[in-house]
Amino acid sequence: MSFQQQLECYPQTEIVQRITATTPQQIDRALQQQRLNIDDFSRLLSPNITDRQLELMAERAQRITRQRFGRTILLYAPLYLSNECFNGCKYCGFSADNHFPRKTLTLQEIEREAKILRSQGFRHMLLLTGEAPKVAGIDYLEDAIKIIKKQCGSVSIEVFPMDTDGYQRMVAAGVDGLTVYQETYDTELYRQLHPYGPKSDYHYRLDAPERAGIAGLRRIGIGSLLGLGNSLSDVFYSGLHALYLARKFWRTQVTLSFPRICPADGGFQPNSIVDDRQLTQFICAMRLLIPDAGLVLSTRESAELRNNLLPLGITQMSAGSCTAPGGYGEENRDAEQFTISDERSPAEVENLLKSRGYEAVWKDWDGAFLNKAAND
Repeated sequence: MSFQQQLECYPQTEIVQRITATTPQQIDRALQQQRLNIDDFSRLLSPNITDRQLELMAERAQRITRQRFGRTILLYAPLYLSNECFNGCKYCGFSADNHFPRKTLTLQEIEREAKILRSQGFRHMLLLTGEAPKVAGIDYLEDAIKIIKKQCGSVSIEVFPMDTDGYQRMVAAGVDGLTVYQETYDTELYRQLHPYGPKSDYHYRLDAPERAGIAGLRRIGIGSLLGLGNSLSDVFYSGLHALYLARKFWRTQVTLSFPRICPADGGFQPNSIVDDRQLTQFICAMRLLIPDAGLVLSTRESAELRNNLLPLGITQMSAGSCTAPGGYGEENRDAEQFTISDERSPAEVENLLKSRGYEAVWKDWDGAFLNKAAND
């Protein structure tokens, strides 16, 4: 069964009704389970959760995270290669509807950006582009990766969805991770928010993580952009999707992100508000559902909130981020994809982690490990 078929077994209206109708007694029963099923997970997303229950869930999430990941946080940096985009997404600063100078980095500029990030300590870099394959396509990415791999051990991509052959080319080039947000799992809302461009194909995007798994990517990251639609159903479907991927591609690590929509060019207003308490609830519930998943919190969130959420399930964080192409080497950061909230430097984030008893992990993976194993 494909994930699209599985998704059809959980109609959105029924899921939202089930979550909102959950009683405190049902939440207590879900919290008593040693391993959650998808129904238990839905109960823990309920807005009817009490402060006592949320505290119990947080304590359990912290205990599971310590058992599975210790006191380590993987630090990574986003590296924006291009803000060219052919999509008309209503909520994105890179939308083709927004008029600003477009930029695609040259190979020399890519090398400069990668060297700056390496000098700051990063050995994990996430490469991002808009969706304009004719401008920054697979050939361009292969050339960029060849340069960037000289500066870091692990390269992930957050670019346009590819077919299986495209992802296989990325693996061959040295990419080991993919991030692809569905944005919202509400098909009708998705159509409204993506009126034109390649991203308007909901099902092609939904299947992208499976194609990446077939291609052999080592890490696959998913998530929804909280605030676009009904956050209860979107987080539920993200958990359902993650479970599906973890079971089908058991050698691949699944990661989940919890981005809340940020201000960007175009003036889009969120359809719903996810406050800090609810975000905490979502993160803790996801940790209980999938104990081995990597949970990611980006610089979209404030420094204070990121500090407070550290113990509750987070395993990966960006630091010192810039969301404009060339922004690390240039003072001009116009046309960023969205506004950064946590502006601390990588060194400041590392010092904070140390002060809280955590180890900042700059490198936990390198393709050379596989080459060495193959030669032994």
